[in-house]
Amino acid sequence: MTPPDRLRALLARPDFVTMPAVWDGISARLASEAGFETAFLSGSCVAASRLGGPDLDLISFGEMFDSFTMVRNAAPKTLILADGDHGYGNAMNVQRTVAAYGRAGAAAVLIEDKVTPRALTAAGKPCIPREEARMKIRAAVQAAKESGILICARTDCRPTRGIDEAVARIEMYVEEGADILFLDSPADEAEIRRAVEASKGRPHFAVLSPGGNRIIPDRSLAEQLGLKIGTYPTAMLSPAIAGIQSGLAALRAGKAASDLALPPAVHNATLGYGTYDEAAKPFIVPA
Repeated sequence: MTPPDRLRALLARPDFVTMPAVWDGISARLASEAGFETAFLSGSCVAASRLGGPDLDLISFGEMFDSFTMVRNAAPKTLILADGDHGYGNAMNVQRTVAAYGRAGAAAVLIEDKVTPRALTAAGKPCIPREEARMKIRAAVQAAKESGILICARTDCRPTRGIDEAVARIEMYVEEGADILFLDSPADEAEIRRAVEASKGRPHFAVLSPGGNRIIPDRSLAEQLGLKIGTYPTAMLSPAIAGIQSGLAALRAGKAASDLALPPAVHNATLGYGTYDEAAKPFIVPA
C-alpha cells in the first residue's frame, strides 16, 4: 500500500488520530519509536528549527521540502502530513507543491487560504477571496490524482471574516474533493460542531496545542465534537527548547550537563550507535 492508501485505511478506523508535530530527523524518529504511525510536518516547528523564530510565512517551499526529506529518511514508515502552507503562490504553484510531495512519499498535504506574503505584522491572517481559494483547492485535488496524496484543505478566515464564511469555505472544499478539512481558530464548541458537520463525514483536523485565540478541547472532548485528527505543534518543540535552555544554563554555571540530560549510554542508544555497529559488522575488514 502507498502512504496515501495507508493513511486512508488509518482514517477509516474509529479511533482518534494523534499526529505529533515533527521538524527534522531526530524528532521524526523519536515519534516513530514512541509508536505513532503518523506525524505532521509543521511549518511552525520547521520555522523555529531553521530560522530560530516564529512562523510568519518566511519559510520557503525548498526549505519545507528539505525538512520533509529529513523526516522521511529518518522515519520511512511514518505517514507524513506535510504542511504545504498557501502552496507558495497561485494555483499553479499549488499544483507543483502537491505533486512534489506526492512523488516524494507524503501521505497528505495541507493547503490553506491565507494571503501571502502577509502584512508586516504578526497579528491576523488575511485570507484570499473565496473563489481564489476554490481554485487553489481545485488545483490541489487535480494534482493529487498522480500520486493519490490526500488533500487537507484549511481555512484561516474565521478571525477576519467570521464563522459563516469559514463554514461556507469548508463546504466548498468538500465540493471540490478535499479529503481532510481544517477550520483554524474556532471560538467555541458550537463552531467546531458546525465545521465538522460541514465536512460531510470527511475527517476534520485540528490544532490542539495550548495557546492562540481559539478553543482548545482535550482529546476526549475533541472526539465527542467529531474531530478526527489532532496535532500538537508545541508538544515536542516546547520541551526541546526548554531542554536546550537547561543545557545552556548548566554550561554557564560551570557544569558539564543539565540535570535533564540523558545518561551517556542512553543518549548513544537513543541515537542508534548500537544499531549502526550491528549493521556495519558484515563489512568490517579484519586488521
